[in-house]
Amino acid sequence: MTDSTAFKVSDLPQNRATSFDIQPDAKVLETLAQELEIKGLKKLRFTGKITAKGQRDWQLSASLGATVQQDCVVTLEPMSTRIDEKVERIFVSGLSEPDDPEVEMEEDERVEPLQDKIDPSVVMIEALSLLIPTYPRKEGAELGEAVYAEPGVAPMREEDTKPFAGLAALKKQLDPKS
Repeated sequence: MTDSTAFKVSDLPQNRATSFDIQPDAKVLETLAQELEIKGLKKLRFTGKITAKGQRDWQLSASLGATVQQDCVVTLEPMSTRIDEKVERIFVSGLSEPDDPEVEMEEDERVEPLQDKIDPSVVMIEALSLLIPTYPRKEGAELGEAVYAEPGVAPMREEDTKPFAGLAALKKQLDPKS
């Protein structure tokens, strides 16, 4: 999927935008869902443009839309999540990784080193993988309190693990003014 959507930087026009519209077919969606370890993927579309930014750099601006099918982490029931996000990448020529791994990098996640090709499909897959909910939860699904104990032993509850709550209650008993 990736090489057919790649644009050679040397072929990109400096004076106008290069548009793209990626809508993978059902087979590609199924493969992507497996790679992203989700139940399913529908209505994936990535549309945008690549424009020159200065003399040697390039900017990709796009819209990502997808419907992701996953299981709720609480109920384990199937659910769908709609993703609609703007995606932007700035490909900078001459950007290299520092020799010292301790050097602090620029915080702008949009900036990437410029290669000989810009591939919107790669950007689409990366953005999608970052936007998929890690712990999808159906609306209204609550995780109850699990209480375990051996027979004859009083179970320990969550509030029992908060020692300062007990101290505050004791303080109130000793000093009713507070």
